[in-house]
Amino acid sequence: MQITLDMLKEWGACSSGIEHFTESFPDGTGEYQNVLNKAAELGYIGDASWLLSKAGRTDAVLEIDGEYSGKHLVFAGRIVIKNSLSVGGWLIAGEGIEAGEGIEAGWGIEAGWGIEAGGDIEAGGDIKAGEGIKAGEGIKAGFSIEAGFSIEAGEGIEAGEDIKAGEGIKAGGDIEAGGDIEAGGDIEAGEDIEAGWGIEAGSGIKAGDDFGIFAGLRIKLSHWSISAVVTAKSKPENLVSGHWKETE
Repeated sequence: MQITLDMLKEWGACSSGIEHFTESFPDGTGEYQNVLNKAAELGYIGDASWLLSKAGRTDAVLEIDGEYSGKHLVFAGRIVIKNSLSVGGWLIAGEGIEAGEGIEAGWGIEAGWGIEAGGDIEAGGDIKAGEGIKAGEGIKAGFSIEAGFSIEAGEGIEAGEDIKAGEGIKAGGDIEAGGDIEAGGDIEAGEDIEAGWGIEAGSGIKAGDDFGIFAGLRIKLSHWSISAVVTAKSKPENLVSGHWKETE
C-alpha cells in the first residue's frame, strides 16, 4: 500500500505531520510500512500512531527467530519474536504482539489485537490491547493496563494507575493498581488485591487463601462511599477495606 501526500491531506493530517512526511519522502509517496518505519526512526510516534489509525492494520507478519531490541517499533501487522522483545520507547502493532520470552518498552505498548509473552510484559507507560493480555510471568505498567478481553499473569499484575479488562483479571501473585481495578468477569489473585480507588467485577472477586482485598488505599475514609466502592455479585469473604456495594 502506498501512502501519498494527497491521502494525508484528505485524512486531515496536521501541518507538522505533512512536513515530516515530505522531508522523508520528497516525491510525495511512500510504502505504508516504510512510512511507519521512518516515523519511528525519527521519533515521530504521534505521526505513526495517527497514520495507523487512518490506514489501518495489515495482515503482514514481522517474524524474528531470535530477539529484538531497538528504540521504537511500529508495525501495521502482527509482531512475532521467538525470544525477547525490547524497545527503549514505544511498541505498537496494528494486530497482535507475541514473544517467547519477555516484552519490554520504556514508554508504552499498544496492540490492536492481543499481547502475549512467555515471560514478563513491562512498560514505563500504558499497556493496551484490543483483545487479551497474557504473560507467563508478571505484567507491570507505570500507568494503566487495559484489555478488551482478559488479563492474565502467572505472577503479579501491577499498574501505577488503572487495571481494566472487558472480561476477567487473573494473577498468580498480587493484583495492584494505583487507581481502579475493573473487570467484566472475575477478578482473581493468588495473593492480595490492592486498589488505590475502587474495585468492580462483573462476577466475583477472590484473593488468595489468607490474603486480603484492599480498596481505597489512596482515598480518605470520608470519600470511600464515592471513590472506593467495591462491587461484585457477592461480597468477598476477605474484604479488608473499601465501601461494599452489591451488583444491582
